[in-house]
Amino acid sequence: MSGGRTRLAVDIGGTFTDIVLERDGELTTHKILTTTSAPARGFMEGVNQVLSVTGASAKDIDLIIHGTTLATNALIERKGAKTALIVTQGHRDSLEIAYENRFDQYDINADRSPPLVPRELRMPVVERMNWRGEVLTPLDEKSVSELVPEIEKHEVESLGIGL
Repeated sequence: MSGGRTRLAVDIGGTFTDIVLERDGELTTHKILTTTSAPARGFMEGVNQVLSVTGASAKDIDLIIHGTTLATNALIERKGAKTALIVTQGHRDSLEIAYENRFDQYDINADRSPPLVPRELRMPVVERMNWRGEVLTPLDEKSVSELVPEIEKHEVESLGIGL
């Protein structure tokens, strides 16, 4: 192991994956094309390349910091998988109502981006918890099972759960 601290940082972006290795106070940077179909492949290729250039080995690394803008970009560009969201009954529209973080919260004509999941794909189930996380109404598994045909009908590719 090296005498100092060795840290590795990797950021998988939409076009490039950036790798920074800090070893004994010296920085080595590397950039590789992102392998969008398999981001982990580009991650590992980049790490192996920077390790090779520096003469470091994986066992030398004390800390790995990983970030990605792939998911953020997909959200911003609305290019992600068709997603449904399972929500607590009575809270189907919480996503669309949002918080009071608009530029002018009292302007009812303010332009707002459409929600990431359209209303027909926000699917309520019977359950309820209080603010402490204590169960008030146990999850009704039948209400979950009954969503399967609807999920299949809409050809949902990804499923989020916000109870």
